[in-house]
Order: sequence, then structure tokens, then C-alpha cells
Amino acid sequence: MQLKRYLVAFIVLLGAAATACGSAGERAGEPDKSGKLPMDHIAEQYVRLILAVGQHDPDYVDAYYGPPEWKPSGDKVGLDLLAREAASLTEQVAKVTPAGDEIEQLRHRYLKAMLSSVSARLRMLQGDRPSFDDESRTLYDATAPVLPESHFQEVLTTLDAHFPGSGPLIDRYEAWRKSFVVPTPKLDHVFRTAIAACRERTTRQIPLPAGETFTVEYVTGKSWSGYNWYQGGFTSLIQVNTDLPVYVDRAVDLACHEGYPGHHVYNVLLEKHLVRDRGWTEFTVYPLFSPQSLIAEGTANYGIEVAFPGSERLAFEEAVLFPAAGLDPATARRYYEVQALVERLSYAGNEAARRYINREIDARQAAAWLQQYALMSPERAQQRVRFFDQYRSYVINYNLGKDMVREFIEGRVSQRKDPRGADAVRWEEFGRLLSSPRLPSSLR
Repeated sequence: MQLKRYLVAFIVLLGAAATACGSAGERAGEPDKSGKLPMDHIAEQYVRLILAVGQHDPDYVDAYYGPPEWKPSGDKVGLDLLAREAASLTEQVAKVTPAGDEIEQLRHRYLKAMLSSVSARLRMLQGDRPSFDDESRTLYDATAPVLPESHFQEVLTTLDAHFPGSGPLIDRYEAWRKSFVVPTPKLDHVFRTAIAACRERTTRQIPLPAGETFTVEYVTGKSWSGYNWYQGGFTSLIQVNTDLPVYVDRAVDLACHEGYPGHHVYNVLLEKHLVRDRGWTEFTVYPLFSPQSLIAEGTANYGIEVAFPGSERLAFEEAVLFPAAGLDPATARRYYEVQALVERLSYAGNEAARRYINREIDARQAAAWLQQYALMSPERAQQRVRFFDQYRSYVINYNLGKDMVREFIEGRVSQRKDPRGADAVRWEEFGRLLSSPRLPSSLR
């Protein structure tokens, strides 16, 4: 009976694929008898495929706001059959000649790369365990540089001079940092104040559709510090994890990253410009383990600098957020000087994940490595290892993604001589990236 169900499901998938495929060499601009373009047929089957994979992998579908009837019901389709469907759709995309304009070509490359990542994720669900770099290359279209321990030790030596005394640096750093924790009763006020400032700065530069909005929730028991669950209809649910102390710098970081001009704005613009204006249904679904995540996380992190360039963040912290949190504004400058140094340790998390996923170290050793080279407290290091367990090589999307997005945007800014100034051009290029189906490899 189970085999019969799988055969029926496979026949249905093959029928849908045949409908989508059409003749070899079809042009993207030529509709069929139903009026649908070949890429639109493929896009629908792609969405259905992603949703079917999500039945096997609860973390896979990060967001979906397409037709409810496309959601799978009944028994799961087997992984082997889904892998064949992914391969079939990949062949179909290759037979379509994209139209000449850049946005159509980006769409074509995007679907090819996304289908390739689906195939890679399906192999992992079937038991394949690639190396850290092979996994990130096939899932996220990028690989992070390998940095030696000496790179991080140089930064730690500089930091050590900031905290004279005896005992491990991590202990001295954590003891000093405790005075910058946002008191729990003030957390919601501080976070909403940060979101309001991020939104005001973003909407000044990027037009957003009427009615866009979000809801904030505070949660526990998660391996991440914040999450944006896009709901469709220009709305988001933003969750903030309060398992560990929330330091004052995380208010702007999370407000920008999860909200404005980060994940919320990214998803709103994709829905507005690609789904509603162009009818590209493939963007109604967001598979987390895919090249889209490097763009999403990279723009969300780089967006912090776009919203608060140069000394503007420090000025805002001193005048608004430190007082809102009940902290001494006179301590803000030194705090951010230290945090700028700590930021240079961000790739230590990648190295810990690489060694852990490659089975060169175990969970205990990975946590110890994070404490030593990423300057994480024992509790935060353990939380990060749980993140490795759940999301594996996903960690590259935060720092490598940020660096790739920054290089791409700043390269475009430097090429343009605009009388409005660099900040205006930066916002314009940033908004254009957020609204496009650009891949990580095309950022180079």
C-alpha cells in the first residue's frame, strides 16, 4: 500500500513536470495555451517541491504565503521521488531561454541555483554529510575563508590590554560587560525605541507599501537570539530570545537585523516588487537552507551600518538608548570601541563550526574553542553549539554574507558620482539589492 501511494505521487509529480517543461528551448516570454509563461509553470512546481521537502525538515520552510491549496496534505512524498522532481525541474529551467533584461536573467539564475540547493538538502536528508565547505557551497553558493588561530589571537592580545588584571580574559571581559545588560523590565521599551529609530531611518530612504507592520514576542528555549517569521501581507512576527542577558548593543542590532532595514524590509520588498508586481510565485516561499539566506542575513547585518553610518550610532546610543536602559551614556564610547574589536572575532564562530561539523572536535571542545577565540561566555558558547547542531554551516551567512554585501554595495557606490552624496547612493543600491533575485555568486 505504501509503495502504491509513492507511485501515485510520483506519477502526479511527473505529470506536473511534463506540463511545466514544454518543448526544449522555450523562451521565457512566450505563454502557452493557458496564458502561463514556462517559468511560471516551473515556479509553481518549485514552490510545491519546497513545501513537500518541508514535511521532512521542520526548519526548511522559513516562510510561505502563497496559495493555501499548494500546501501538501496526506502522506509525505518519499525523498527519492522529491530528488527526482528537483532534477527534473532543473532540466526544465535549463531549457528556458531567459528574456534579455537583467531582472529576468537574475530570475532564471536564481531558480537554477535554488533547485541545486534543494537537491543538496535532499541528499543531506537522505544521510549525506558533506564537509563544512562543501555544504556551504552547495546550499548557500559561497564558502567562508579559513583563518588561523593566530588571526584571532592577535585581536585577543589587543583586547587583553583593555582589561588589565589576572585571570582569563573572558572572565575579565564578562565582568566588565555585565554593567551593559538591559534590565528585564526595560527590555521591551528599549527594543521598541530602537525599532522606531531604525524604521524612521529606513522609510526616509526606501518606500514601503502601506500597511506593513510587525509584532514582537519574547521567547525562551531557542538556539538563536532573534528571529523574523515573515507572515505575508507585509507583516512579520519578530521573536527575541531572552534565555541569556540582552546587552545594550543588541537592541539596535536586532531591531535593524530583524526589522528595518533587515529581514522585515527584505521580505516586504520581495513580496511587493516580485510577487505582487511581477507575479513570480517562487518568492512566496523561502527555503532556509538556500542561497537566499546569505543575501537575507548579509543584508540584515550590513543594514545596521546603512541605517547608522559612521558616528551616528554612537550619538543615538548616547542620547537615546543608554538613558532608556538606565545606563550611563558616558560609558557608551568605550563600550563600542571594545565591541568593534570583538566584532573582528566573528569568523571564530565559523572556524568552530567548521571543525565541529567536520568532526575534528566534539561539542565540548567546540564550546571551549568559542570561549577562547570568540570571547563567548560558557552559556553563550553552549547555545552557539546548539545552533551548529540545528543549522550547521548556516553560520557563514551572517559574517561572510555581511562582508560580501558590503563589498558589493560599496563597489557600486564608488563607481557612481552622485551629487546627493554616498549615503543616498548607498541606500538606493541597498534597496535595489533587497528587491532583486540576486545570488551570492553574483555579488562577486
